[in-house]
Amino acid sequence: MNDLLEVTSVVIAALERAGVLYTVGGSLASSFSGEPRSSIDADILVDLTAEQIPVFLQALGDAFYADADALKRAATSKTTTNLIHRASGIKVDLFVARSPLDSNQLRRRRAVSVSVNPPRQWFVHSPEDILLQKLLWYRDDGEVSDRQWRDVLAILLVQGGRLDRDYVVNTARSIGVDDLLERAAGEAAHGA
Repeated sequence: MNDLLEVTSVVIAALERAGVLYTVGGSLASSFSGEPRSSIDADILVDLTAEQIPVFLQALGDAFYADADALKRAATSKTTTNLIHRASGIKVDLFVARSPLDSNQLRRRRAVSVSVNPPRQWFVHSPEDILLQKLLWYRDDGEVSDRQWRDVLAILLVQGGRLDRDYVVNTARSIGVDDLLERAAGEAAHGA
């Protein structure tokens, strides 16, 4: 896990140098809000423009395989691309913001301290937003991923009453996962 944190920190430093607004999502974010678990890659939501790419690539250096054309396509079409850390093979997926949920995640991100050498601060999805993202991924993957569902339940159990319930309920309804949220809340209540 330390390698993943170190690699992610290098990418974050390059994003910051290029002035790219970002928030870490996926398993890393859910580990801060729910139950920590290992992961083999990192997911970062970015508000990336084509103009920021040259500075970003320069800041990354040659430690990563990064396709400039793929980055430009992702930035202009608001899709996904990835970077591969050459020494470790660790993959970092960059999701270019395109939806209202993405905008909320960037606006509501929160700072966390990460134990890397030297220690640094990252911005990660809020507990509410990673919960909603995990519900959406669960739905999009055919509602079969035990891993995504476990992450959802862990966030509900760990965060409990600290979650902004109105935001979660209203956003879940707007993205079409309110039925999953209700089911997860019921399971979490029985598991508590």
